[in-house]
Amino acid sequence: MMDKPIDRGGADQDTPPESVDELLQERAELRKSLADLKRETRSAVARRRHEQALKPYQAELIRMQKQLEETQQRMIILFEGRDAAGKGGTIRRITRYMNEKHYRVVALGKPTEHQRSQWFFQRYVEQFPHGGEQVLFDRSWYNRSMVEPVFGFCTDEEYENFMHGVVGFEKDLVRQGTILIKLYFSVTKDEQARRFERRKTDPLRQWKLSEIDVQAQDRWDDFTHQKYEMLRQTHTSWAPWTIIRSNDKARARLNAIKVILNSVPYQRLDPQLDFVPDPEVVVSGARELEIMNAQMLREGRFTV
Repeated sequence: MMDKPIDRGGADQDTPPESVDELLQERAELRKSLADLKRETRSAVARRRHEQALKPYQAELIRMQKQLEETQQRMIILFEGRDAAGKGGTIRRITRYMNEKHYRVVALGKPTEHQRSQWFFQRYVEQFPHGGEQVLFDRSWYNRSMVEPVFGFCTDEEYENFMHGVVGFEKDLVRQGTILIKLYFSVTKDEQARRFERRKTDPLRQWKLSEIDVQAQDRWDDFTHQKYEMLRQTHTSWAPWTIIRSNDKARARLNAIKVILNSVPYQRLDPQLDFVPDPEVVVSGARELEIMNAQMLREGRFTV
């Protein structure tokens, strides 16, 4: 009696073996997936570390807020800068643990026809703080010195009237006891382009991308010229500009908080904390003008 041949292939004996190329492709895809997972993990760990590093300073903001409330002082903080420079994210970190009864974030939209017929500063003055309150302007009256002239949203006369009037307006504001902090977030052209690209592809960020954002890269030099004129004409001893280099969002947020904390004398919660701003991140408006003037002399154009 003859032995039956042994079937060693089972049900898959007719399935051809995978080619070497297919195995190599699968291996490459697995390695890419692993690399992506490692990168995402590192990014999440870094974000967690940065958020934890902010907490002692966020606690100091609460103490500072209490001081303002007790002394009935008023504080206005202006957040200016190019689109995608990190203003909104910084505002969220500043206010995350603060008492909502004693601060407001104001982001005014396009003025109505009625508002356009009023004194230019009127709709901003209506949002000003009472005693013991802070108001954070996510873009402010300085729209008239940056966005509006670049895109033709104001006339040359309206622009000139603003530039002549804003210095006196702020001088009166400070003279009458309001603490005014003017922050300009400065991001490079390449970093702005990278953030715009992320907004295009990330469904959670697409709402941030506006038609003006799309044109911001093409009008980069126009915005830089307006920034220079704004600093040259409105950086004063009573209302100085502070530049925040914001390519690194985490460092920008931390140092913006330090600038705010240093603007008010109050009893520190933790005197051992480092309250000194990083000079690579925080630059005075006067120093920024020096840098821009040097660039113009050396290269014939501005590069910041």
